[in-house]
Amino acid sequence: MAEKVLIIGSLGQVGRELFESLCGDYGVENVIASDVKESADIKGRYEQLDVLDKDRLYSLIKKEGVTQVYNLAALLSATAEKNPAFGWKLTIDGQFNVLELAKEGHIKKIFWPSSIAVFGPTTPKQQTPQKTVIEPNTVYGIGKLAGEMWNQYYHEKFNVDVRGVRYPGLIGWKSLPGGGTTDYAVDIFYSALRGESFDCFLSHDTSLPMMHMEDAIRATREIMEAPAENIKLRTCYNISAMNFNPQQLAKEIKNHIPNFEITYHPDYRQEIASTWPASINDTEARVHWGWKEKYDMPGLVRNMIKNLKDKV
Repeated sequence: MAEKVLIIGSLGQVGRELFESLCGDYGVENVIASDVKESADIKGRYEQLDVLDKDRLYSLIKKEGVTQVYNLAALLSATAEKNPAFGWKLTIDGQFNVLELAKEGHIKKIFWPSSIAVFGPTTPKQQTPQKTVIEPNTVYGIGKLAGEMWNQYYHEKFNVDVRGVRYPGLIGWKSLPGGGTTDYAVDIFYSALRGESFDCFLSHDTSLPMMHMEDAIRATREIMEAPAENIKLRTCYNISAMNFNPQQLAKEIKNHIPNFEITYHPDYRQEIASTWPASINDTEARVHWGWKEKYDMPGLVRNMIKNLKDKV
């Protein structure tokens, strides 16, 4: 039987690029994009869907014969802090609906993304290990940690095949950022290419783990395609590619755009970023299912400038 894929929350940064990638391999007819909006400017199949509506979710999965679900629905870190109750509800109740349908045998495989936001101020900041002190203090991080534990529970108790990774900050050129604490690392390229100074909402020395969106999509695809016996963690895997702070990123951009200027005015997002790791140890992902990044920081900057030149 051919795989039939449903992406929930497909209009976000990750969702749009994941949809494109999956359509390329499974065929446009076998990949369904969905989100809460009535319609979307995507080339392929689109269904309006609220992940909190379990009946609608079930009827869509049954009608289409969906075998795999990628549940990307969430309010990102900075946005969730402004609406804590809904941030929690969307993350947890939405995933419960998907897990329950898998438990009942309606879905074969689930992908659910976590984040470095699960770590908190008490977590070791350098080379943060897979298993360590995890005490998040943001709505987004608390929800992601709870979701990880529920995923593990449903796998152990009901043999649900659920897989996930902890995304670092993601940087891509195909879509605009959507309310995350690491969004400066996307916005900065638009300012640089317009010849504008960039005012950064993080301090110059706030180092965070980052990743090119292309690598993030590949990691998502690879963990889902790996043999089940290779997935030894059913919470979510650490994955890493590079670490940098705004000053280092600006310096690399100036190698291409010498007149670029940056200023710093940290806001409430600085408090969030200050609780996150500066670098991540992802040994388990590399050993268990062969994860390896393609882009380092110079490669990322070259790629972003090349692809955004015409767009901007």
